[in-house]
Amino acid sequence: MTLLIDPVISLYLCLGLGYLLGQLRIGPVQLGGICGTLFVALALGQLGVRISPDLKETAFALFIYALGFTAGPQFFANIRGGWRYGIFSIIEIVCVLSLLALSIIVFRLDIGTAVGLFAGSATESAVIGTASEAISQLSLSNDTIAQLQSNIATAYSLTYLFGLVSIVVFTTQIAPLILRVDLKKEAQELARNLGSTEDDNDLIEGLPVFVGRAFRAGAVGGQTIGEIEKSRNWAIAIERVQRGDELIETSPEFMLKPDDIVFVRGRRNAVIAARVRFGDEVPVPQDTSFALASRAVVLMRKEAVGRQIRQLRHMAGPELQRGLFISSVRRMGQSIPALSGTILQQGDILTLYGPDQVVARATGELGEPVPPGDKTDFMFLGLGIVVGLLIGHFNFKVGALELTLGSGGGALISGLVFGWLNMRRPSRGSLPVAAAEFAKDFGLAAFIAAIGLSAGPDAFKLIKQYGLILPVLGILVSVLPAAVSLFVGSKLMKIETPILLGVIAGQHCSTPTISALVSRAGNSIPVIGYTVTYAISNVLLPLMGPVVVALAAILAN
Repeated sequence: MTLLIDPVISLYLCLGLGYLLGQLRIGPVQLGGICGTLFVALALGQLGVRISPDLKETAFALFIYALGFTAGPQFFANIRGGWRYGIFSIIEIVCVLSLLALSIIVFRLDIGTAVGLFAGSATESAVIGTASEAISQLSLSNDTIAQLQSNIATAYSLTYLFGLVSIVVFTTQIAPLILRVDLKKEAQELARNLGSTEDDNDLIEGLPVFVGRAFRAGAVGGQTIGEIEKSRNWAIAIERVQRGDELIETSPEFMLKPDDIVFVRGRRNAVIAARVRFGDEVPVPQDTSFALASRAVVLMRKEAVGRQIRQLRHMAGPELQRGLFISSVRRMGQSIPALSGTILQQGDILTLYGPDQVVARATGELGEPVPPGDKTDFMFLGLGIVVGLLIGHFNFKVGALELTLGSGGGALISGLVFGWLNMRRPSRGSLPVAAAEFAKDFGLAAFIAAIGLSAGPDAFKLIKQYGLILPVLGILVSVLPAAVSLFVGSKLMKIETPILLGVIAGQHCSTPTISALVSRAGNSIPVIGYTVTYAISNVLLPLMGPVVVALAAILAN
């Protein structure tokens, strides 16, 4: 038992057992490591173990900076590109704050409990940090501040699970019933409208996306390479032709003869569909292969932002786009469908596939190559966090409210800016995806563990005081904003259902929800809407921490 009260042992025990507990599932919902860590910390907190406040603040600064760093490129891109989907993040905030104010008045919630309700029902753990720091700035005794901060953790633990289950069930089951749609059918139809020609089972069956085949020219003899490729919307490329014993590098003007053997490369289904235009298929002769490359590039070119993938071919000259394909698109760490109708945003990471020289030229035209390697630029990281902590010391007034960003809000703003700068120059300030995910996961988990350990002794008092009120409020505060967004999106804005449900998952910053939606839809179409609102809500919700504290302080008096 003595070992359990050692702060270092307790911290890692909270993380280990917490993530083990987080693997538990309730229907389609997984508890999650952060919530599991809090539950374990609340239990160990009964033994009186404490973690240094300095470690707690250090962990949160690391988490919130990494959160801003990864969200920065898409956040600024969405601001410049319009807030058509971003308005749903505003709906989330307005609805949750309104319901929270009503709950404070009716049930006389204290400041800490109100913050925990906000963070748990909105499933936004970062609010705990920004709000806890705001509470520490109030003119209250140290004991009262500690009590309010412990109430945050307890209320969060009581409302998070119910809020998470509610939003998952609402988006995957209730919303499609309300709209009277078959989510999977709608998602497949939308994918076809965006240019999908691939079998939905391709990935399950492990079939290759890109293939190369050899055919006799046959009926296409007398046509140019350019005419054939254009007739297939450039979904295939004929880069080499064997004429007799001679292997010829082709150009769009190259005229085929019926006995020529053409080497066709492209997306699997496009090559299969084009097969009927050629003669017999023949084995690919040996020693006819050529170097192909795959390279990731951060999309920066202004002319390409806001355009569909198919439109990029019309922007490029024939020699630049022939044989070049976009094999994948990543946005906010999420893979979105790389379909011909997919609209690209600044900061998207495109994986280009094709001949080495063509890929190299296209990379320079579209943006900045993602540098190889996985080393973190600690100079950039340290400077960014320091700048954020300095920003956090500024305060300002909004009417009767005196607000301060605090170290958490400052680090978030700094992360946004430094993430945007890294997008502009990927070779500088590197924070690889894996490193950023570790910083977010470990930083938040360590912070939550510290909060839970300090709140442990007071947790049962709050549970006895409010009973079932908090879980019920967690469900209401989670579902009602989603219901409002469903009405606005479907009736007023006419957004396609799969994308709209992804938007709702994003406004709630709920990764488990988008995972359940993708599984239910059968493809990744919902992610298109998710990334926009996720980037905006992931910034705005944590910044609401001090606002919730100020609002609760006013209404509680």
